[in-house]
Amino acid sequence: MPKCNYSNVVLKTEIIVTSIFLVFGQIVLSQKNGQVQVLRVSSNHTSFPDSARGHGYTYDSSFYNVSEHYNDNSVLLTIPRHLNKKGKIDLVFWFHGWNNNIDTAIKFYEIEKQFIESKRNAILVMVETAKNAPDGYGGKLENPGVFKALVTDIVTELKGHGIINQKSEPGNVVLAGHSGAYRIIAFILEKGKVPVEEVYLFDALYSLTDKFMSWIQQDKEHHLVNWYTNHGGGTDEMSIKMMQQLDDDSLSYTLIEEQSLNSVNVKTNRILFVHSMREHNVIINRPDNLKLLLENSFVLKPLLNQVN
Repeated sequence: MPKCNYSNVVLKTEIIVTSIFLVFGQIVLSQKNGQVQVLRVSSNHTSFPDSARGHGYTYDSSFYNVSEHYNDNSVLLTIPRHLNKKGKIDLVFWFHGWNNNIDTAIKFYEIEKQFIESKRNAILVMVETAKNAPDGYGGKLENPGVFKALVTDIVTELKGHGIINQKSEPGNVVLAGHSGAYRIIAFILEKGKVPVEEVYLFDALYSLTDKFMSWIQQDKEHHLVNWYTNHGGGTDEMSIKMMQQLDDDSLSYTLIEEQSLNSVNVKTNRILFVHSMREHNVIINRPDNLKLLLENSFVLKPLLNQVN
């Protein structure tokens, strides 16, 4: 089972310029600084509320109620200052693991910082799932086509705020996540109805390998990076099992130790397994491994002002 991602982070509000908009009946908070604009919006096509958690959830004798854990449909959008607004818009989704939320995860694992420093021409999307609960259930996003509807909502919000052109459409989609996020990513690959080009799993491969294998086999250009430790509560065993499946299907992959990893390894291996000797919660940042993957993405391009 996924390990709990205890972050225990005290968040500070760091808003330089704040504007409040009323969009589709929802309050939207906009933050701006010199590098990015951040929008907090809502969508009816996130994980929750969902009928399967309509009466809360009990895990290990502890009860998690609806109002605190299964009623938040927030979406956090981070938009680089020099985003190319023309053409298709690439989206990088990050899904948090157990006992976390989008606000703690973005700070503790420095997701926004790494995204900004990667200087990719894309938008970072943080979607709230089970909030501060030991639960990887993906709610409505496990249902057919709901992820596609979420992407449509996101693009509509971006157009409504004048961030992208009215004719812009979704471009490449990258899914990334830590620990219990594996489940929602797997179901989006199977039922989301949106092409996904890349998947980054950080100590998150606990099961559902059939869904990841099916996605790998759909397109020879699909790019998977699976980072695993010996401290994830089973991700090492499942990663070894998946590599055996790849061998059985004559699909090439590379296994590398974290200390030997570099940008060339990421850029040149379609299916990459990275074994880390570190702990479950410290493989994402410091060093900034998400940044490394984004910088060497198969599909994400640099921002306009970063092109030589």
